[in-house]
Amino acid sequence: MAEKRDYYEVLGIAKDATKDDIKKAYRKLAKKFHPDMNKDNPKAAEEKFTEISEAYEVLADADKRARYDQFGHAGIDASFGAGGFQWSNFTHYNDISDIFAGFEDFFRGGGSIFDAFFGGTRRQRRSGPMRGPDLRYDIEITLEEADEGFEKTISVPRNVACSKCRGSGAAEGTMPTTCDVCHGSGQVKSVQTRGYSQFISINTCNKCGGGGRIIERPCEKCGGRGQEKKTSRISIKIPEGAETGTRLRLAGEGEAGSLGGPPGDLYVIVHVKEHEDFIREGPHLLMEMDVTFPQAALGAELEVPTLTGRAKMNIPAGTQPGTILRLKGKGVNSMRSRGRGDLHMKVNVVVPEKLSGKQKKLLKELQDLES
Repeated sequence: MAEKRDYYEVLGIAKDATKDDIKKAYRKLAKKFHPDMNKDNPKAAEEKFTEISEAYEVLADADKRARYDQFGHAGIDASFGAGGFQWSNFTHYNDISDIFAGFEDFFRGGGSIFDAFFGGTRRQRRSGPMRGPDLRYDIEITLEEADEGFEKTISVPRNVACSKCRGSGAAEGTMPTTCDVCHGSGQVKSVQTRGYSQFISINTCNKCGGGGRIIERPCEKCGGRGQEKKTSRISIKIPEGAETGTRLRLAGEGEAGSLGGPPGDLYVIVHVKEHEDFIREGPHLLMEMDVTFPQAALGAELEVPTLTGRAKMNIPAGTQPGTILRLKGKGVNSMRSRGRGDLHMKVNVVVPEKLSGKQKKLLKELQDLES
């Protein structure tokens, strides 16, 4: 039997390494030499991984480390393999994505980082009925349409259950049967024992392709998929006061499920176009209005645009530039509360660039009066 290497050398750490240093070194090497990460030479990787794990088992334990530091390998139980590290404690993964899948559970608060990497419980491939994917449909509407609300029929291309086999994938008069290899699980588990090491491998069933069922005679229309492409016309209702980002959920109007699973949902996302006159802030509208100096100074009653037609706006005498005037109830219908918002108008006093002779004379008289 080859002489064992120094455990500190195996992990690539100094003899005064802290417990955290030992743990970090082990994790790095364990990831590098895990057999599933070295499929070109799994046997060599297994031997290296076993050596790394044995070194970590000793140096991570204060008592064992003390005995090792004093007596070397002779101070450690010779039957280490039988009572310490066991390959059966680890799960065999099919690819790199499976190895790191466990990290999601760790970051969501489940289990330790060690379990997240080597996790005793591996994510299983789902077999049997599965819910169909959700769909998204973006619709652009005008501010007037958003204010009033309306119904519209939209065309949505999607996968639906095959009309001939009704989603089973099997030809008329037949039904899929449970796979006799995986018994409907879609996976096959195999165990290999090499000395004291035990490998557990979980792979997709080759016979059913992971579906858990066998279709002897596929449907002629869908080829056994159980689905067909179809453009569906679906009626949607945009509520009064809809805003950009309003999301409407239509249950069961998404993609068809697989293996008899239910369909997903359709989400309609509303986008409201910008208006040439108004700026929207929730249920309220903002706009600017130009008035002449005499109108601002003497007061006036003007007609202004609103979403529902024209309305009269009173300009008080002495109105200053930048004044905000309000027309109550002339805004937009609100989704969150009954009633409408208000229309707020910012007054701009326009100074004419060109004046007639009479205008100049009158303004001169006004200037003389003021001075």
